[in-house]
Amino acid sequence: MKLYVSFAARIRAMIDEGVLRPGDKIFSVRQASQKYSLSISTVLRAYLLLEQEGVISSHPQSGYYVTPRKRLQKRGSPLAKDINLSEVDASNLVLTTLKSIREFGTVPLGSPFPDPQLFPLKKIHQYEKALTGDEGEWGVLSDLPPGNEMLRQQIARRYLENGMDISPDDIVITHGATEAITLCLQAVAKAGDTIALEAPGYYALAHTVERLGMKVAELRTDPHSGIDLDALRATADNVRIAAVILTTNFQNPLGFVMPDEKKQALVKFLAEQKIPLIEDDVYQELYFCEKAPKPAKAFDQYGLVLHCSSFSKSLAPGYRVGWTVAGRYREVVERLMFLNSLSLPSAPQIAIAKFMQRDSYEQHLKQLRHTLRSQYILIRNVIEESFPPGTILSIPRGGYVIWIQLPQGIDALKLYRQAIDNGITVAPGTIFSRKKDLTNFIRLNFSHLWTLAIEQAVRDVGAMVVKLCDESREGGVI
Repeated sequence: MKLYVSFAARIRAMIDEGVLRPGDKIFSVRQASQKYSLSISTVLRAYLLLEQEGVISSHPQSGYYVTPRKRLQKRGSPLAKDINLSEVDASNLVLTTLKSIREFGTVPLGSPFPDPQLFPLKKIHQYEKALTGDEGEWGVLSDLPPGNEMLRQQIARRYLENGMDISPDDIVITHGATEAITLCLQAVAKAGDTIALEAPGYYALAHTVERLGMKVAELRTDPHSGIDLDALRATADNVRIAAVILTTNFQNPLGFVMPDEKKQALVKFLAEQKIPLIEDDVYQELYFCEKAPKPAKAFDQYGLVLHCSSFSKSLAPGYRVGWTVAGRYREVVERLMFLNSLSLPSAPQIAIAKFMQRDSYEQHLKQLRHTLRSQYILIRNVIEESFPPGTILSIPRGGYVIWIQLPQGIDALKLYRQAIDNGITVAPGTIFSRKKDLTNFIRLNFSHLWTLAIEQAVRDVGAMVVKLCDESREGGVI
């Protein structure tokens, strides 16, 4: 057996045995050459063979990684077989999707999370690690709510750079944006109250509302400009709305940016009605144009807009560091944060603050935006080539998700099951509305570094949709 073939078999065996898992980075060419006493040309030929087989993929300036999918292609995901397509609970379906990605290496087209490779996590971790020898900088008492002062200063500076005069004292640090939204909800509403949400919208927001014993009122949302203000006014005339939760910039799953004049009109109407607005702005830094769009908070004159965000999408996924600027409710939110969590761990806060202070945060963001925009163009081109006529795509202005309307008669849940059985995840439209009426919609994400495996997965999903269309025509549905 040729030496490079033998070495390729060795790497393949390490993957099959779970020593190297889907998504893991493998030895660099130089490391493998030194470790196994092979020439660089032998290692390169072995890696080329494994790439051709789809076992690994190369990422420019990053290295070689184990390709997701191979393990699933052979045996399917046992998790998928537990899905009851007639009664799908959004939280169970999302959990099944994430477990499938983690445990079976599916291609994460349905994941709500960004690719860790896009972020300077190694540098942030170095700052965090260095804190162990510098005890004077951190501790529980120093970072009680509202949170680490240095981090709040850096966040306030970021607001100022975007044209908003926010004091560090206005900011409360939280365990991610979800906790920020939860604390804000608790500050402005109580069990039994009605909370207005956009539909389609991010599924976790409705779950957060219902978990607190509150009621959800879904409002029509235009795919290009956001929440329907007439629908909001009509709902407010008939039901006492305790608060509104929405995303004005790069909404998940539609990807739109609400025009400034509409944001202004929304904030004005809610102020007249004395209704707080909880603004989920986690994608605020991921814009594709030249300038960041304003949040609704920029038009707030009465402290009724509670602005929530985090670093999970822009800098440090997995660190769970978020914040809120809660306006007139800041003291209530701070007290709730103390009662719920006491404080956020100091080290992640300081590590992020030091990166923002000492490294080129803006340069990182520029590169991240460029990468996401490039990947959007790539996935859009592949969808247009692979999906059947009648498919309609959203035009996201930022973020990393694309919303797809499939031809009538296509069951997105059936597509979800077929995709996951073939080692691919998608997000069916039904999880983005309580009415379960988005049956022929799916959301795909383009937040993972583009590889041949991801491109092929998108084409495979398109082929599945084409086949479902053919079956529907034969059954007289289309």
